[in-house]
Amino acid sequence: MRILDIIENIGKAPARVCRGSKPDSQLPASWVASCRSQGLRARDSDKEHTIKGKRTAIDNKKIKGEPYNGPLPNYSD
Repeated sequence: MRILDIIENIGKAPARVCRGSKPDSQLPASWVASCRSQGLRARDSDKEHTIKGKRTAIDNKKIKGEPYNGPLPNYSD
């Protein structure tokens, strides 16, 4: 892998890639995380979070993260 390939794959993923049909295994991990935070790809987690006052499982749901004005907290800080 070239340095340029690594540098290009860092940051916010393009929406066209997130909505595309490529599986998560063929995308860079940072793009998959970005797509999930943007609410464009379904999450795969056994966790439950409090959303609108109720504990909700987030598995297989498209839920935005806090940086994109969603209800899920941002744990990267």
